[in-house]
Amino acid sequence: MLSDTILVIDDQPAIRQLLAEILTEEGYQVVTAANGNEGIQQAKACNPQLVLLDMKMPGINGIETLQKLNKDSQGIRVIMMTAYGELELMNRAREIGACDYITKPFDLFELCQVIHKILLKSTPLQMKTG
Repeated sequence: MLSDTILVIDDQPAIRQLLAEILTEEGYQVVTAANGNEGIQQAKACNPQLVLLDMKMPGINGIETLQKLNKDSQGIRVIMMTAYGELELMNRAREIGACDYITKPFDLFELCQVIHKILLKSTPLQMKTG
């Protein structure tokens, strides 16, 4: 049985590398993307069970990326990541489909617990084609 795939979309290379290492150790397959556009393409290619999405990125931000991911998929699960703790943006993200959010700097143990909880109650998803 293949492990769940998690897509990490963050413009900070150190965050992508740290999350990839930790989540790989936890038994997940991890794919990373440096920006929203790259993340959208990676999501189409790898059909992740979960996306960790940074809120503040150059180009298209986390909200815009979330909207495009939701348009291209059927109920994709997304956890938003922000260093800013902006309640209004987090509420907007939840309104348009984010499962949860975490604030940077985050506790890795807590993050893994949230991921496990979300994936345990998930069902297989399929990206829309065409």
